[in-house]
Amino acid sequence: MGMGPMVHAGAIPLCCFAMTELLFRDDAYLKTATARVVAVHERGLELDRTLFYPLGGGQPGDTGALVRDSGERISIVDTRKGNVVDSVVHVASASTGLAEVGETVNLEIDWQRRYALMRLHTALHVMSCVVVAPVTGGNMSPDKGRLDFDIDMSLLDAAKIERETNALIARGLDTETVWITDEELEARPDLVKTMSVQPPRGAGRVRLLRIPGIDLQPCGGTHVKNIGEIGAIRVLKIRSEGKHNKRVEIALVG
Repeated sequence: MGMGPMVHAGAIPLCCFAMTELLFRDDAYLKTATARVVAVHERGLELDRTLFYPLGGGQPGDTGALVRDSGERISIVDTRKGNVVDSVVHVASASTGLAEVGETVNLEIDWQRRYALMRLHTALHVMSCVVVAPVTGGNMSPDKGRLDFDIDMSLLDAAKIERETNALIARGLDTETVWITDEELEARPDLVKTMSVQPPRGAGRVRLLRIPGIDLQPCGGTHVKNIGEIGAIRVLKIRSEGKHNKRVEIALVG
């Protein structure tokens, strides 16, 4: 798609990349922030802090813009994970310029897109507690999302899934972020619902999303503060994607 930026002279080599302060991890509702450019290379720009979520766990990377002091806008068309833990690469459009290492920029996220993803991501958590089966895959875009389950097709009823998911959403419960150690997660394998993607280990701790009385599972994505913000969902389709993959696709209502 022509998203790769040109490498600036003096770009920091890959071996020098540092961790990024992940502002979205503590506050997914931040829409703007300031940051310093710490690396510019063939994949994009790295900052000392960011509110852009990088592609992962089935959730797309954020888009938006970096604004220089001159007012020039650098369009960010994707966000990916870097080469070290918690580093984030901001992929700039080939049609825009780049900032320089050491420069301070203003971050502006495409909030409408992000908030749709937050609502949908949280809705998938709720739905995973209605369809009680191992999750074999999942993905989402701003307008729809899906989970794949290892379950018999005859046990999936669209009207029932829609009705029971919406009934849970209507309870309007606050979500909570919980951290546990790698060792605690190893002792609680029941917390991991996803068969295809395992939570990252090695950093010493793992982030969980808790919806009291409904769900508790590892997840590094962005979610709404209260599940009532989801509104409601509708089931778009249910189909078989193989012996161990039965796909349930949903969209937000409104």
